[in-house]
Amino acid sequence: MKFVIVGYGRVGIRTARILREEGHEVIVVENDPEKIDRGRSDGFRVVDGDGAEDETFEAIEMATIDAVAGLTGDLNVNFAACMIGKHHGARTVLRIDEDYRQDIYQKYADDVDEVIYPERLGAAGAKTALLGGDFNVLSDLTEQLQLSVFTIGGDSAAVGSRVSDVDLPESARIYAHGREHESLTIPLPGTTIESGDQVAVIVETESVSDVKTALAG
Repeated sequence: MKFVIVGYGRVGIRTARILREEGHEVIVVENDPEKIDRGRSDGFRVVDGDGAEDETFEAIEMATIDAVAGLTGDLNVNFAACMIGKHHGARTVLRIDEDYRQDIYQKYADDVDEVIYPERLGAAGAKTALLGGDFNVLSDLTEQLQLSVFTIGGDSAAVGSRVSDVDLPESARIYAHGREHESLTIPLPGTTIESGDQVAVIVETESVSDVKTALAG
């Protein structure tokens, strides 16, 4: 796939690198000279310009772009970039900081496909490190939902079951699975769960402990 990342700061750098590692093409939009130099030295195509201006995107064949992410520290720039991407039919991802009021969030969120909170993701990582154990809180998707990865324990009731038959709370869904030491992928319904496997689950926060009990054993 082909992506435009607006902003080559901390969040933009990591996002661009991960996408490239997975084989995708990434174009960076940036107007800070130091960040432009860094992006180019990292091997990315960098378009020098303001991510909030239509003219900046004229250097990009937007009809070929699958998604645009506004990842600068400026919400207005991020939103403008997303609207430009939306105009060209691309998926849009908006970075927003945690300290914005709910009404501000709602004003912007309704017009984009996804909203991300770097601070919230960082907090989820810290929570994972503090809790330790056999599951990993990847992110809090909303106040009610979180995305977690669980390791299947040897005495888990899930061992030997097909992914589609694992007994979980109604509020939980398995969306990815991987054998021990292997990458997670979208599983077939008939995939059998083995001890040591990992499964990624979207679950209501209040049901996380029940899912952990069901999967970890």
